[in-house]
Amino acid sequence: MVMKFFVCFISLEPPMPHPLARRDALVFSHLGFYVRDIERMARFYKGPMGFFETDRGLLGTVQLVFLSRDPGEHHQIVLASGRPEGPGFNLINQISLRVPDLTVLRAVRDGVVAEPDVSDLITATHGNAISIYFRDPEGNRLEVFLDTPWYCEQPLREPIDIDRPDAEVMAQAEALARSRPRFRSRAEWRADMERLMGYGA
Repeated sequence: MVMKFFVCFISLEPPMPHPLARRDALVFSHLGFYVRDIERMARFYKGPMGFFETDRGLLGTVQLVFLSRDPGEHHQIVLASGRPEGPGFNLINQISLRVPDLTVLRAVRDGVVAEPDVSDLITATHGNAISIYFRDPEGNRLEVFLDTPWYCEQPLREPIDIDRPDAEVMAQAEALARSRPRFRSRAEWRADMERLMGYGA
């Protein structure tokens, strides 16, 4: 009589969770929308709404005004010029979500690349952030981004390859930030914003 024995190995290691299976993986950050009269809108948000203007400038032909009420957030609202008078125009410039690290940023990118109805995917660094931009199936623009430890004046955008090693990606973002005249650490910028917004001691 021949007896056969089968050995089954069961791994006691838990499966690696997906990078998006974390509470802090995608956190709402800010909203950008198109306006007709950017100065009038800026006055409104800085007046009765109590926002502080952190930056402004041109990105191509679009004028941008960055507004915040939180010293830890470079902007919570972005006003963008270019809203036409007639109907039928999407007022949302972008909806932005923050991620904690490059691993999650890449996971989001890989997920949206696999969707056939997602379009206009680009990767960019602003010096103070590393971002991917894309349009959802109905054409709304989303930004998913990682903050960097640096501040530099905005708007600013340069292509970046997020598939390179983390250290190289961060070094490119830092070099861009350091090339700007008002470069400083994010901590220094935040301390300045706390003072300017009146939240300091």
